[in-house]
Amino acid sequence: MASGYDEETPGLWDTSRGILLSIDPCEAIDDDTERTAREMINRMADKWSLWVLHALVSSGRLRFSRLLEQVEGISQKMLTKTLRQLEADGLVTRTMYMEVPPRVEYELTALGRELLTQVSPFWAWIVEHVPDFEAARERYHGLAKNDGPSSD
Repeated sequence: MASGYDEETPGLWDTSRGILLSIDPCEAIDDDTERTAREMINRMADKWSLWVLHALVSSGRLRFSRLLEQVEGISQKMLTKTLRQLEADGLVTRTMYMEVPPRVEYELTALGRELLTQVSPFWAWIVEHVPDFEAARERYHGLAKNDGPSSD
């Protein structure tokens, strides 16, 4: 089976049969889709989004104050901002109960749960390699000390 690349359609082609075997997903998207994908990657790489999602998957539906307790170190302002972004992206739902005092609860959507199933293997890989990261940092800092100014 001969295969190669077609310049007009990015991907791997089977030239003997004239069929496209695979497309690089990054090459197959339009500018708007790429922009949204980049925004989502940036959102998941920020300091708080994954921690908030993790708290919601671990504890289920939570009130704002309980979520604030669950996500250690986050400020009230940052939690509000993060929840609004996650809600806008369809990862979290916000339910307001018209009671006195008003009650608001947050919960993962199916999309939010699906996202976490995709992130979990990445997290597991990081945890598995923590000793490697720590050893690399020790080597780096040891080399950095040796590369400093000499006392001669």
